[in-house]
Amino acid sequence: MKITRIFSDENGDSHFENIEIPLINQGDIGFLSENIDVKKLQFRKVSADYDYDFHCAPQKQFIVLLDGGIKIETSLGDIREFQTGDILLVEDISGKGHKTKNLEKRERTSLFIHL
Repeated sequence: MKITRIFSDENGDSHFENIEIPLINQGDIGFLSENIDVKKLQFRKVSADYDYDFHCAPQKQFIVLLDGGIKIETSLGDIREFQTGDILLVEDISGKGHKTKNLEKRERTSLFIHL
């Protein structure tokens, strides 16, 4: 399973990295990853005009986009768009952070899984 990681380097700049979560064939029930310990789970809804300037993640977390897409810009100006169903691993809890903006002018929901 492919996901995108957002992290800060030693200079505090944020970056994207494509990573692969290995899935193991479990027969009739499908393919599963290894277990990942989590601390909390949070549901989130943001307004249609969501456009959040540079910020760091409040904690290391997975973000699952449940409905609606986002555009994220790193501190170095790299931009990627993510759609419903995409999963992000956000680890830039210090440094210069990233910007996040809704792709469409509508409410958007997501799931935060704190690590």
